[in-house]
Amino acid sequence: MKNHPSVALLISTFNWPEALDLVLSSVLKQSMLPAEVIIADDGSTKETRLLINSYKKVFPVSLNHIWHEDNGFTKTIILNKAIAKIKSDYIIQIDGDIILHKHFVKDHLNACEDEIFLYGTRVTITKEKSLQLMAKKATNLNILSSGLKKRMRMLNLPFIYKNRNPDTTITTKLRGANMSYWRKDAIEINGYNEDFLGWGFEDYDFGQRLTFLGVMPKRLKFAGICFHLYHKKAVLENVDKGNEIQNKTIEGRVKRCENGIDKYLTGD
Repeated sequence: MKNHPSVALLISTFNWPEALDLVLSSVLKQSMLPAEVIIADDGSTKETRLLINSYKKVFPVSLNHIWHEDNGFTKTIILNKAIAKIKSDYIIQIDGDIILHKHFVKDHLNACEDEIFLYGTRVTITKEKSLQLMAKKATNLNILSSGLKKRMRMLNLPFIYKNRNPDTTITTKLRGANMSYWRKDAIEINGYNEDFLGWGFEDYDFGQRLTFLGVMPKRLKFAGICFHLYHKKAVLENVDKGNEIQNKTIEGRVKRCENGIDKYLTGD
């Protein structure tokens, strides 16, 4: 049996406690629990804090709420603050609108390797089904459930994935909603680049710098399954600035950003 590293589940959120409720409920149903759960909260109001505090009473592992004031979309900053607080060696990162398959954590841990980071896909839930799940506080989904799109992604066949080779390049479809990596690698590239302001670019840049470090991407397929609750599609913000930073990263094969996690670290 594979010896698994200590693992933290990192959840980013902002002002959607109804969705976060389902996320945390699905964490409690995991076949293999993480050692710690860290919520990176980009300035939510008290409803989110009250929800997390209610879960702290029943959570079997550490549940840590990292919060800062709402100053617009500053996800890179709150993720860095959260990663700096993590004690575990390995990090599984998701968004606060993701319902986890019961083997989600287990699949990521079984697939983790040195000099590799993992990224997965999401089964999409329709708007009507998402509202229904949140109203009923339900997280039980299967391949025959109504209201699912891209449902073939729900097939849990990890043995097919086992011998999959790492990718040679990073895909622009990479999203932090289903990704895992070694904490030491995140520290070495100085975490997320806080020069990115507004939604977009940040996950791809993070993954790109990992590849320049020699940590290659590997897609989780038929494993690491999760379900994405419906919301309006986000629009890229600060596109010119984002493209400028991204181009500098790629052209310079930049491994370590300047404006990153180091300012929050103590003893690393």
